[in-house]
Amino acid sequence: MRRYKHLSDVQELMWKHQQVRDIGIIAHIDHGKTTLTDSLVADSGIISEKHAGEQLFTDFMEEEQERGITIQTAAVSLAHKYEGNEYLINLLDTPGHVDFSGDVTRALRAIDGAIVVVDAVEGVMVQTETVLRQAIRENVHPILYINKVDRLIDELKLNPEEMQEKFIKIITKFNELLRKYAPDELAEKWKVSVEGGSVAFGSATEKWALSATQMEKKDITFKDIIEAHKNDKVEELAEKSPLDEVILDMVVHHLPNPDDAQAERIPTIWRGDPSSELGKNMTSSNPDGPLCMIVTDVEVDEQAGVVSTGRIFSGTLEVGKEVRLVNARKDARVQQVGVYMGPDRVTVDKAPAGNIAAVIGMEDAVVGETIIEKGTEGQGFEGLQYVSEPVVTVAVEPKDYKDLPQLISEMRRISREDPNVDVSIDEETGEYLISGMGELHLQIVRHDLEDSGLEVETSEPLVVYRESIEGKSKPIEGVSPNRHNRLKFAVEPLKPEVTEALDSGEIFDKQNRKDRARKLRELGWETRPAKNVLALEGQNIFVNETKGIQYLREIEEYMGDAFRNAMEEGPLMNEPVRGVKVSLTDAKLHEDAIHRGPAQIMPASRKAIHAAVLVANPTVLEPYLKVEVRTPQEFLGNVTQVIQGRRGQVKSIESEEELAIVDSSIPVAESFGLSADMRSATEGRAIWGSEFEKFDEVPSSLQEEAIKETRKRKGLKPSPPDPRGLVE
Repeated sequence: MRRYKHLSDVQELMWKHQQVRDIGIIAHIDHGKTTLTDSLVADSGIISEKHAGEQLFTDFMEEEQERGITIQTAAVSLAHKYEGNEYLINLLDTPGHVDFSGDVTRALRAIDGAIVVVDAVEGVMVQTETVLRQAIRENVHPILYINKVDRLIDELKLNPEEMQEKFIKIITKFNELLRKYAPDELAEKWKVSVEGGSVAFGSATEKWALSATQMEKKDITFKDIIEAHKNDKVEELAEKSPLDEVILDMVVHHLPNPDDAQAERIPTIWRGDPSSELGKNMTSSNPDGPLCMIVTDVEVDEQAGVVSTGRIFSGTLEVGKEVRLVNARKDARVQQVGVYMGPDRVTVDKAPAGNIAAVIGMEDAVVGETIIEKGTEGQGFEGLQYVSEPVVTVAVEPKDYKDLPQLISEMRRISREDPNVDVSIDEETGEYLISGMGELHLQIVRHDLEDSGLEVETSEPLVVYRESIEGKSKPIEGVSPNRHNRLKFAVEPLKPEVTEALDSGEIFDKQNRKDRARKLRELGWETRPAKNVLALEGQNIFVNETKGIQYLREIEEYMGDAFRNAMEEGPLMNEPVRGVKVSLTDAKLHEDAIHRGPAQIMPASRKAIHAAVLVANPTVLEPYLKVEVRTPQEFLGNVTQVIQGRRGQVKSIESEEELAIVDSSIPVAESFGLSADMRSATEGRAIWGSEFEKFDEVPSSLQEEAIKETRKRKGLKPSPPDPRGLVE
């Protein structure tokens, strides 16, 4: 097989769309994604085949190598020969740990197809389900690779029939998930099968794989695989049926090229009109059309400055091109273009539509930004929908106070590179706070800070609560400081289905007003309030319920800002508010604009909204993790004890051969140190995975303590304010 070691090979193939595949590898943690990537990279001759599976080429961060996990998505362009033609595979290796699921979401926006890796012994795990759900949401076509088959032979001593039974279970579960999350037509189209060749089996560490196509082509059976293991001929097996050949053949044959993929994906992931000029160029992936790309990764490089990586959907990215950042509303100029060869970003003159590339010169770009050619009319892409949000916080401070400016600068850089990190300064206590998806996520952030030369101290991890309400308030009047303006606000809980629509991105801030009104009407809202939404913040909606109030339009922006501020920091303990509808019910405004500026309108609005929340039976919500544990039956009692000892709830227990599968729910606040407990309770024999599940009410017996503790930590008075005191 010819090896493609040269950039010129890659550059030439970038223009041949039928021969380009933009793909990712997604899976539960430790199911073998990065080891698989090694073998695929070896196919292009970038690393030696001898070290494939050990080198972990795309885990080039020191922290990734130490922990043996993938933390950041890594990009690499490969070339592969299939049936006489050369193909370019733009490949992203993504993390599997739940704390880095945001990285998976971002990667999926850039790709058209995904290899879902499943451990043959562990089967479809909780994070497998999450990444598959994310792929379906982004209209990314999945195929299945069942890895670690050597464990079935060497550890479990299964015969060919038993192995096939195991595979059938995994394939059935995979197709069930497709039916559960994908529209019927897609679920049928994407259904995987051994006969169809969209399933492969193998061992990434031993570098061999099989698919129905390969078995026929090379005349190999499962019996031969078992014989090779018995007779110590695994290396010969890897030569006869190499992993890279089987997987990349399957990718080329079953996953779409950019032209076919974009025709289907653009209407799902782009907010604009597919029949517009830009829309047509994007659905046809036209390299000669106006440039349009989405940024899926931002890195601040000491030498090069801001490096924005993303998928080009239309036109050609080339040095010197004048562009517009749609969301930032700023113009920029392309200073440099690059493609990735593992950790190396290699400079090229241009990169056409249908490819993944890096651009330097977009100083104002953030993840999710849409870059279009200057002078082109076009809208941004749909916002990226993350499966979780920051739920754990640590306070951080430099050991040496003179390092404070550097700490602030590094925190800003990290939050820019990873949108799932929230950084803030608590003005009451002066603490520098970092919020992330979980304990490990924050440990990696700390490591990143230390890598920049800072010595820092961090507090114990703390849970990020949400504030909400259980009842309705009557209209509460807020009076401006100059006493010339009066505004009345009422609050009520949003219906769960509206909150879910906000969570899933079906309703969002920059949405077309008509589309949003239609969606709200579908969810049971009356026409008038559905049309009169003034602002959204998180999972909260601000609506104008008044009629014919003079000068109201001129202060809408000030009220919107006050509403956002009131929802970002609720009145109970300055935590974000969730699931609240705020209504403006009446207003009396001074006729002179000078007397109704932001300094008058904003405090009156914010205080009245907070007072309304405080009289509407406020409550505290905490984040929960869905935790799935697979344990030998003899440890089942110990596992349920660990879960229940952490205020967890066991929802179901199923049996699968000698294993018990426990489906449970645990508050994030009680999850710190869970790994150590689970290991000791099961002598290290349990396999478990977790993902963010929901926000739910803190038990009433613990609410007061949670409020008091959080307020104390933030330097606030022990009790929430009196609503009357806020508005009098």
